[in-house]
Amino acid sequence: MKETLLYEKLPNKNVRCNVCAHHCLIASGHRGLCRIRSNVDGTLYSLNNGLCIAAAIDPIDKKPLYHFLAKSEIYSFAAAGCNMHCPWCQNHDISQTTTSDFAIDGEEVAPRKHIERALKFRTPAIAYTYSEPTVFLEYALETMKLAKAKGIKNVWVSNGFMSEETLNLIIPYLDAINVDLKGPNDNFYRQHCGGNLKTILNNLKTMQKANIHIELTTLLIPGLNDAEAQIKELVSKIVDNLGCDIPWHISRFFPAWKMQNVEITPIASLKLAQKIGRDAGIKHIYLGNV
Repeated sequence: MKETLLYEKLPNKNVRCNVCAHHCLIASGHRGLCRIRSNVDGTLYSLNNGLCIAAAIDPIDKKPLYHFLAKSEIYSFAAAGCNMHCPWCQNHDISQTTTSDFAIDGEEVAPRKHIERALKFRTPAIAYTYSEPTVFLEYALETMKLAKAKGIKNVWVSNGFMSEETLNLIIPYLDAINVDLKGPNDNFYRQHCGGNLKTILNNLKTMQKANIHIELTTLLIPGLNDAEAQIKELVSKIVDNLGCDIPWHISRFFPAWKMQNVEITPIASLKLAQKIGRDAGIKHIYLGNV
């Protein structure tokens, strides 16, 4: 447990968390929407700091990143938690923690240990992934600083819904990011995930200006975001905000968590999205989970 980096103390022991773009107002004895940041008597604490819930050596293609350190392996780790609640989450067992006390799952692994592992396995980069790195900002940032000093690249796999304050903290140490664009508009996010697309696109534009390598992923889910009009709307926003050079990964849905009864995405839907993207001028489009 560690005091949160970005928050405001308010009257009556309330606090405002500024780590993600929800900017949760949290009363004493309560947690934010991520369920990871807890107000204890007017001080906001990160409950997952230093607690590694998963770690592995992955192909960087799995992030997915195809245009950054291509075909290399990457040391990956996560702490528990997420600031969204997507009902199709494949990693819900580590992202959607529901503990009511201060106990958060994970093994104590110091940031320096992650650096030692990356060096031992000779991976050129570390990925902050599996859950949402925004909600383990303190843990990630300390590791990122050590990695940068050792010449190791830093990669986030994220929903992109971090605050401007968090973005300013990580940009000096962030080399690449894959952001999951979940749907075509703010209404989709409000209905299914939490958050909004406008903030995510603004964050992406900020990172693009900072010369961070960006790739996008969209999980195409039957009946939710696979209608032709929805795909066209999303593609238009990608092109209008980020241009045509940004790689776009279109990923096939398989039943998970609260969506066990939804069918697997037909290949035809992926190919339709690919065609719409190509017709709009997007140069690098990849189909995933096929």
